[in-house]
Amino acid sequence: MSSDGIDYQSFVEDALRAAVSRLLAEVAAQGLPGEHHFYIGFHTGHPEVTMPRSLRDLYPDEMTIILQHQYWNLVVEPEAFSVELSFNGSRLRLGVPFAALTMFADPSAEFALRFRPRLPGGAAALPAPASTTEAAAPATPATPAITGRRPGPGEVIRFDPSRRK
Repeated sequence: MSSDGIDYQSFVEDALRAAVSRLLAEVAAQGLPGEHHFYIGFHTGHPEVTMPRSLRDLYPDEMTIILQHQYWNLVVEPEAFSVELSFNGSRLRLGVPFAALTMFADPSAEFALRFRPRLPGGAAALPAPASTTEAAAPATPATPAITGRRPGPGEVIRFDPSRRK
């Protein structure tokens, strides 16, 4: 807590990051069910992100990966996950701390979250990336998105609790 009051935004984002961690752990153990697939955006400049130099050069600020058909060796730890993905026919391993997340979406469930990336230890939010990949939208606070339509790649739909189907 700060001297100004309770930082509810940080509490909520931490809880939502924990939910993403739990979900990825279940997928690592059991695989993706049905048509589910995930878009995961992260701040590549976060000091704890591990990725090949060639990818960091292509995505110096933010990157969005897709976990759907071609991913291998998904490992989830308390503070980070790692996964192998295919880039131009080569398998490359990425390590992403949950603190570096900028977005998480499952279009098949019409669900999406946005995050402010956090520095190690959760001390302060990192600045928003100067540029994004095609599939990533500008960073906004974590927001569950549930609507009657499917979001486009990287599109985040705001949840409106007063709107009922």
